[in-house]
Amino acid sequence: MIRKAVLPVAGFGTRCLPASKAIPKEMITIVDRPVIQYVVEEAIAAGIREIVLVTSSNKNAIENHFDTHAELEASLEAKGKHELLAMIRGLVPDNVSIISIRQGVPLGLGHAVLCARPIIGDDEPFAVLLPDVLVDNSANQATDLAGMLAAYDQQQTAQLMVEEVDWEQVEKYGIVAPSGEAPAANESADLIRMVEKPKREAAPSNLAVIGRYALPNHIFSILAATPPGAGGEIQLTDALETLREQSGVQAYRMQGTTYDCGQPLGYLEATLAYARRHPEFGEGFQALLSRYHQGE
Repeated sequence: MIRKAVLPVAGFGTRCLPASKAIPKEMITIVDRPVIQYVVEEAIAAGIREIVLVTSSNKNAIENHFDTHAELEASLEAKGKHELLAMIRGLVPDNVSIISIRQGVPLGLGHAVLCARPIIGDDEPFAVLLPDVLVDNSANQATDLAGMLAAYDQQQTAQLMVEEVDWEQVEKYGIVAPSGEAPAANESADLIRMVEKPKREAAPSNLAVIGRYALPNHIFSILAATPPGAGGEIQLTDALETLREQSGVQAYRMQGTTYDCGQPLGYLEATLAYARRHPEFGEGFQALLSRYHQGE
């Protein structure tokens, strides 16, 4: 079973400007915690025990968030704020490690994943989670990530998590072409190709890749040999196409809901969804929504 995950967090977050000018986009909060924490919690719930953050020089806030804050803890303890103390001490379970490594030059997502190679090693498969996207499995008993990792374990084939999107939206996503029928929820299907942001009439399906991957270790050697592609960057999509040709790639169809927090409307939608069911603030938030709705 996959126990390691890579979270590429080195990007500038230009879609979130000006909010992300001085604050990492991954640290923008959804209700009461930053986006990155939801993604880390998703990984931990799926059985991940070693998380590699691929960061840059302006992302120290992410590392600090998951690090010990001795002064704050001492202050909370002295003031008897034991619930808050337990909360910050419990951000990461004792059996989970979070390790950071720098991507010195912004050379693309594929390069960011490759930067994690010294920590992941050369003999274990691993997951990649893009922190722009929240995967909400609140209505399901098991997480989609756990299901995808189990599919990798069973099939021993790379898995890309996909969801069905409106046909009018396909040109915003990487779209996959299954070899036969589209997979049902919680199932995988072999891919014959992947198309990056196709026009509606050229899209082979409306199944979009949403930023969750389970990959064999030899993707590192493929990435190392992948020349710069679009934008002069090393593209993970190019390496995945090579991997598909060599040993196959499958699409794992999720059943939950995704929120693209890398752009303002997706962030606002996530805030609405998570705030409405928050155990402490949910009832009050619902009252606020009603009040503003009545005032229209």
